[in-house]
Amino acid sequence: MTRFRPCIDLHQGKVKQIVGGSLRDDGSEPTENFVSDKPPAWFAETFRNDRLTGGHVIKLGPGNDAAAREALSAWPGGLQIGGGISAGNAQEWLDAGASHVIVTSALFDADGEFLSETLDALVKAIGADKLVID
Repeated sequence: MTRFRPCIDLHQGKVKQIVGGSLRDDGSEPTENFVSDKPPAWFAETFRNDRLTGGHVIKLGPGNDAAAREALSAWPGGLQIGGGISAGNAQEWLDAGASHVIVTSALFDADGEFLSETLDALVKAIGADKLVID
């Protein structure tokens, strides 16, 4: 059986599909496959109404917090959140309605070394049951 995992990717406050590998830290614009004219809440409500579970909101770069909160408030407890998550803000995102927080690159330094102290801090802040490592 194929399982569909809904995703709301946010870039510059809009729901977008960005070509993998084209999002860079150097300020250049990524290549976009799709930019929606619908707000993030519309997607969250659609996923909720269609009973699509296991979905997530991913903040691709800065300037997406308000859009992420909009999606989470449309389906409290129904979506995970990733992008810029730290021990310092993880609980804030859970309080905003995320079911879990997702961390990936935050667990590695610039040389690709695993940062166990970062993982320990996240687990201490929110508990392992609310943490998704992707």
